[in-house]
Amino acid sequence: MSVIRETITGIRATLVLWILTALIYPFLMIFIGQVFFPYQANGSLITNNQGQVIGSALIGQSFSSERYFWSRPSSINYSEGEDAAPTGVSGASNLAPSNPELIIRIQETIAQLQEAGIEPTADLVYASGSGLDPHISIEAARRQIERVAQARSLETNQVETLIRQYTDGRFFGIFGEPGVNVLRLNLALDAL
Repeated sequence: MSVIRETITGIRATLVLWILTALIYPFLMIFIGQVFFPYQANGSLITNNQGQVIGSALIGQSFSSERYFWSRPSSINYSEGEDAAPTGVSGASNLAPSNPELIIRIQETIAQLQEAGIEPTADLVYASGSGLDPHISIEAARRQIERVAQARSLETNQVETLIRQYTDGRFFGIFGEPGVNVLRLNLALDAL
């Protein structure tokens, strides 16, 4: 009799916990996210003037034109190409610091920056841990002011003002470092 009672109690506990953790909690989180934080819950998507989604404030994008601020090296194309179907996953290269491929990529990046008249910073040369960071340091943005201002025929103080406007502060005021969201900054440049 006690074995049957314990089995029934175990089944009830499993069902109650399953209902709480697999149904109620997830739907409650979806509800809270959609009602109170819809922008963040839906991917922090950025749209252009025509309402088309052009990116996310959370994912880095590559820019190569002299008219734009350049991002740090990114892994945004990690799951694309002939050999891989786009799966939406992210991942860094996993190359060791001593790997010749990584050393060559870094040397090429440094040469490209120097050719453009930009003194390299660590975040313009190295990818972030996730390979998807949308930010560069304030210093990396400042080192690109002359190039962008000249390419767009703008005053450098106009560009510097935009950098200040699109600098995100520390998380909760204490975690991390301030960073400039490159996609938002470049969109603001296009809006001038």
